[in-house]
Amino acid sequence: MSNAVKILPHYTYDDWVNWEGQWELIEGIPYAMSPMPVPKHQQIANALGGEFHLALKRCKNCKTFQAIDYKIEDDIIVQPDLLVVCGSIQKKFLDFPPALIVEILSPSTALKDRHSKFSIYEQQQIKYYLIVSPDSEEVEIFTIIDGVYQLQQTGRSFTYNFSFEDDCTAAVDFKEIW
Repeated sequence: MSNAVKILPHYTYDDWVNWEGQWELIEGIPYAMSPMPVPKHQQIANALGGEFHLALKRCKNCKTFQAIDYKIEDDIIVQPDLLVVCGSIQKKFLDFPPALIVEILSPSTALKDRHSKFSIYEQQQIKYYLIVSPDSEEVEIFTIIDGVYQLQQTGRSFTYNFSFEDDCTAAVDFKEIW
């Protein structure tokens, strides 16, 4: 272990809850969630959220959420761009794995989204992980197969059929989000 790692403070939820602004906490290390996402990022998030919302309208137990706090451990709190949650959230934050997470890449988050969060979400066995690139206008869909994420589809203009609990399905047309 390097000396730099030894002297870094290790923060927990009790610290994080008192901070001003938006922060993620990954293995006790804080990450500022600023500046605000650019308009294209927000447009994609809104459009994709709308697609999932409409597709899940008949599902009683699965709902779409824009960024909310997802507390995985006392020192891991993330704010995915979009989530599909099957079940009832009883606290101020999500404290159980969602069925799907979407991260929309930005220059400041791409490395974290593709590596740290990818690994965290895989460990949590979150069924679907979508990585959206506003620059290339592509979506990558990963699903858990035999305990690890495997890329199922990538592209710009395609429809994908998601299957959640209780026979809840959602056919999402990704050409509609650009």
